[in-house]
Order: sequence, then structure tokens, then C-alpha cells
Amino acid sequence: MIALARRIAVRRTLATAGWILACLVLLTPLVVRTCLFQAFNMPSGSMMPTLVIGDYFAVSKFAYGYSRFSLPFAPNVGPGRIFPAAPQRGDIVVFRLPRDEATDYVKRVVGLPGDRIQMIKGVLHINGEAVKRERIEDFVDTSDGRAVPVRRFRETLPNGVSYETLDLVDNGFLDNTPEYAVPADHYFMLGDNRDNSTDSRVPSQVGYVPGDHLVGRVGMVILSIGRDGDDTPTLRLDRVAVRVR
Repeated sequence: MIALARRIAVRRTLATAGWILACLVLLTPLVVRTCLFQAFNMPSGSMMPTLVIGDYFAVSKFAYGYSRFSLPFAPNVGPGRIFPAAPQRGDIVVFRLPRDEATDYVKRVVGLPGDRIQMIKGVLHINGEAVKRERIEDFVDTSDGRAVPVRRFRETLPNGVSYETLDLVDNGFLDNTPEYAVPADHYFMLGDNRDNSTDSRVPSQVGYVPGDHLVGRVGMVILSIGRDGDDTPTLRLDRVAVRVR
């Protein structure tokens, strides 16, 4: 009887351990996606040359703390953030679109609460000062299978963050804007592809982004799939593990 009881106890212990292991296997991806990192893909050219169509990138969920948009299905658990941290100028972020909270956008933060933002002749101005902008070698866009040169600039924000932008045309639709005063707890977003980005310059589509709509900060390209001349998918090995900044 003692031996039988021991065998039963061992079986129960193994069964319990099996259930615990199964739960961990099932829950770990959910915990990682909710609390740590989430993967997104780039469906448009609005962030070229930093992110290109076909890039898959990791987003840090804990960079700015957690809001309801950090959770799957964005349950209505109230406004605000837990463990909040403010984004910095130059961060590339994923956020939920204010007018359509089911849609994720990815853009660069250029305006903080209280800032005055304006585009004048294609040059970004922050609080009345032009942001440093220098012409560099053309970017070659191959997203549609053809090699198309595009004017490229290096832009440097007042905090020293430097990155590349594209300028497709002179005097584009959004190259000259009114001055935008960023409200408290809101942020002003721009795409790096300045003539091909719907961003905070378009109030009816994006406008100012509330702080609790931030999902996280983009960190690294984890996979990139392009298309060759006959539209065959190709793996871009040179973009894998590229840090995004």
C-alpha cells in the first residue's frame, strides 16, 4: 500500500508539473508581447530611409510604461500609464491613431508638450528655430523593383539626435505649414519620408498624439523582405538586426 501511495503521489506531482510547464509555454509569448516586446511590420514608405516596406521590427513595450494600448485588444481599463516615461525627441514610436484607435502608426517624435512646430520650405522648425539639415548622398529607392534616386538629408534635432530624411519634391503639399502648438501630454509626429507621410501635419488624419496612445519605442529590424524585378520575395540580409534610430 505504501509503494502504491508513493506511485500515485509521484504521478500527481508529474501531472502538476506538466500542467505548470504547459501553462508557461502558452503564457510566455503573451507575457512577452504584452509586457516586453511586440513585432510590427512596415507596410508603407512613410518612414524611408529609416524603415522600408517589408521591414519587421521589434517595439519595446516597457520604454514608456504601460497604457491600455499596451494590452491585447486594448481593453477599456482607463486613461493614463503605469510606470510612465516620456519619449525623447527623435524616438521612433508606434502609437494608436487618435481618430481610429484600432490602427497602429509608426512615426518619429519631433515635438514635445509645449513645443511650437512648423515646416517652412521643407525645413523643420522647433520653437522658432530651424533644425539643422544637410544634403547627403541620394537614397536609391527600389521598393517597386526599379532603382529611383531620391534626395536625402541628414537632420539633427536640438538634443543631438541625428537621422536621415527624404525630400521627393520641392514645395510639396506639407512643406509649408502653419505653426502647431503641441498641447500638454501630447506629441507631434513626422515621417522621415517628408513628402509621402500622413502625420501630425494633417490634423484631420493624425494631429497631436496623446501620451497614453503610445504603444512603444522601435528598437531593431528583426526581418526584412523585399521584392525583386519579377516580384519574387527576397530576404534582405543587410537589414536584419539593424538598430533603428
